[in-house]
Amino acid sequence: MNVGCKVTDDGRRRAIHRGEPCSLAIVTATEPTWLAPEREDVAERALSVLTDAALDPIVDMVLLARHGAYEARSSEGSVRFRRAGDTFEVLAVEGADPLADRSTAKFSPLADELVHRHPRRSDNAYPHGYEQVSQLFDHPAAPDLCVIHSADHNWEDQGGHLGEHGSLGLVQARAPFVLSGPGVRHHGLVDRSARLVDVAPTILSLLGVEPDRDGNHLRGQDGSVRTDALDPTGPRPRHVVAFLFDGTNANVLYDMAARGEAPAVARLIENGIAYGQGAMAGLPTVTLANHTSILTSRLPGHHGVLHNAWFDRRTGEQVITNSSATWPWSMQNLFPGVDSVHTALRRAQPSAFTASVDEPCDLGTSWSTFDAFRRGELPEPSAKEALPHTTERFVRPFKDYRWSTVVDHAAVEQATGIFGGRFRDETFPLPTFLFCNFTLTDAAMHAGGPYSDIAAASVRDTDGRMGEVIRAVEQAGIVDDTAFVLVADHGMEENDPAVTGDWDVTLREAGIPVRDEAYGFLYLDEH
Repeated sequence: MNVGCKVTDDGRRRAIHRGEPCSLAIVTATEPTWLAPEREDVAERALSVLTDAALDPIVDMVLLARHGAYEARSSEGSVRFRRAGDTFEVLAVEGADPLADRSTAKFSPLADELVHRHPRRSDNAYPHGYEQVSQLFDHPAAPDLCVIHSADHNWEDQGGHLGEHGSLGLVQARAPFVLSGPGVRHHGLVDRSARLVDVAPTILSLLGVEPDRDGNHLRGQDGSVRTDALDPTGPRPRHVVAFLFDGTNANVLYDMAARGEAPAVARLIENGIAYGQGAMAGLPTVTLANHTSILTSRLPGHHGVLHNAWFDRRTGEQVITNSSATWPWSMQNLFPGVDSVHTALRRAQPSAFTASVDEPCDLGTSWSTFDAFRRGELPEPSAKEALPHTTERFVRPFKDYRWSTVVDHAAVEQATGIFGGRFRDETFPLPTFLFCNFTLTDAAMHAGGPYSDIAAASVRDTDGRMGEVIRAVEQAGIVDDTAFVLVADHGMEENDPAVTGDWDVTLREAGIPVRDEAYGFLYLDEH
C-alpha cells in the first residue's frame, strides 16, 4: 500500500553540527540518524520486550529509524514509512497502524476531553504523526529507540505527578494559541488547529517583516504564517507582546476564560482569535524542546534542543537542558544557523529593541533575564511574601507552587518595569517584541492534573499576572499599537495513579543493555 500524507515540511535535512549558534552559518544537508547495523540485533530484542502485551498499559508505541525508513510499532501492529519529497509514503502496515488517526479535532472542547480521559491507543490521535517521527531522527543524537508512554501512565518513581506530557498523543501535544489586537482577525474561538512552529513566522509577519525569496521569515523554518488569523485590511501593530503559560491544557484555559475565571485571557480571545483545537507541540512534547520551537519555528530535531535531557554518543556525554543549573546555557545546544524571532526581527529592523523575560530561548534578544543569570546576577523580586495574584491555599503546602509564584512575580516586575522605561538601574526603550514566560501553570497541572483545583488556581493567578503586564502596556500609551500572543509549550493530560511501572526494569531483566534518557530515549549498548 502506498499512501501520500501531505505535510508542511519542505523535506530538506537540517545541519547536525554542534556548537555556538551563529546567524551566518550555512545549513548543510545530511542524512537522518539511522539505527547502526551493529545494534540491529539488540534493537530487535528490545522491541520484542517493549511491544509485548505485558507492557501495553505503559508503552503506547516505539519509534525507530532504519534502512532509510521510519517505524512505529506497538503490541497491536506497526507502520513503516519514508519521506517522499514533501509527502510521506507508507511502505507497509502490519495489524493496526499506531499512527492511523492523526486528527487534531478529537477531545475538544473540554466536555469531550473529560469524557475521554486516559484514551487508549485505538481511541487516541497523533497529529502530524509521520512528520513528528521523522524530524526526531534528523537530530544526530537521536535515540536508537524512542518509547512513547501511554496516555494514562503515571511516573510514580519520578514524583507521582497527576498531570503528564511528553508523548505524541493529542491532549499532551495540544497547547493553547491566542492572537489579539491590531492586525488580527476578530473571530474569537475557532474550530481549527495550528502548530507551535507557526508562532514565530506569524509574529514576524504581524510586525511587517518581509519573507525571503522562499517565503520564509526564519532560516530553515518548519512552520508557516497563519494567514487565517491575520487581518490584511487593518493596521499592523508596531509592538507584539507574547506570553507563555507553561504546560497549560488548552481546553481548560478556554473553558475558564468562557466562564469568567480568566478575564484577561477572555479579553484577548474577544479581541482576536483562539485556535480551539490548539497548537500542536513537536515531539517530544516537553518544555525546553518546545520553548525553542516556538521562538525558532523549528521542530526539536531541527533546532538542536532535542529534549530536556539526552545522550550524545559523539562526546560520550549526557546533555541536560531543563534544570536550574543548565537553563541559562541551554541554547548553546542550538545548531548553527538557527534563527529566532529576535534575530530575524533585528536583522530586518536593526533599531528594534526586544526583551526576553524569564525565557531560556533568548537567542538574539536585546535584553534577557537569563543573560543576567549568565553574568551571575539574580533579578529576584522585590518581595517574596504576600504577593499579588497568589492563591495562598496552595502556596503554603506546595513547594513548587510557592517557587513558581515567586519566579512569575519577578517576571511581572521585569516586564512592567521595561514598559515603564526602567527596571532596577537600567532604562529601556519601548520593546518592539517582548516575550514573557510564566511557569506556575506547569507546576500546578503536574501536581494535581489539569482538571484540579490547584490547576484552576494557577490559571487564575497567571491570568492576573498577565493582566498586570497588559496594564503596563496601556500605561505606556501603546496598547492600540500592540498585538498580544498567548501560547503554551505543550498540553497536559491527567494520568491514572493505578497505571505505574517502568520498562527499564523489564529490559534489564531481559539482559538488554540500554541507557534511558529523559524517560523514553533509549540508547542501546550504553550504560
